[in-house]
Amino acid sequence: MKRAHLVVTGRVQGVLFRRYVREMARELGITGWVKNTLDGDVEIICEGKEKNLVSFISLIHKGPPMARVKEVKVEYEECKSKEDDFTIREFGF
Repeated sequence: MKRAHLVVTGRVQGVLFRRYVREMARELGITGWVKNTLDGDVEIICEGKEKNLVSFISLIHKGPPMARVKEVKVEYEECKSKEDDFTIREFGF
């Protein structure tokens, strides 16, 4: 299992980006969460099999039709928790 911390910049808020991320994660068996940040970015913590994470991150670079992804910063980390789903979080959590 691998864990990644992503920060996505561009036009990624108000375009159903978090919903897209959750749907793609669930299809690939990825767990974790996604949330909007106060500065207009989207933050993602994701865990799963390495090949599934690679596929997931590739889909994040595309984003949903109305999004315009400028950059995806990826930092790999040790798995810290065993989440059992992929959720959308609100600001401040």
